[in-house]
Amino acid sequence: MSDIQQHRTNLSPMYQNAVAPAVGLGEWIVTLIVLMIPLVNIIMLLVWAFSSGTNPSKANFCKAQLLFMLVSIVIAAVLVFGMGVGAASMQQ
Repeated sequence: MSDIQQHRTNLSPMYQNAVAPAVGLGEWIVTLIVLMIPLVNIIMLLVWAFSSGTNPSKANFCKAQLLFMLVSIVIAAVLVFGMGVGAASMQQ
């Protein structure tokens, strides 16, 4: 038996990690409806994003949504500040 064949026979089989079940259509619809409610959406995004019991695809969606909201708030704040400075400079 060659070295390669002997090495292959000594390898233990590789096992894949367990795959999380897919989030169903109904759960996505409920998730999106809950995210339409002001203030509740932020709380639930935080809970779903950082809870260990949440499906990984739903947790990743919530983390992405939180990041998108944060970037939007920063861009809006910069624009409002820029318009305020522009308006103040026109007053003088």
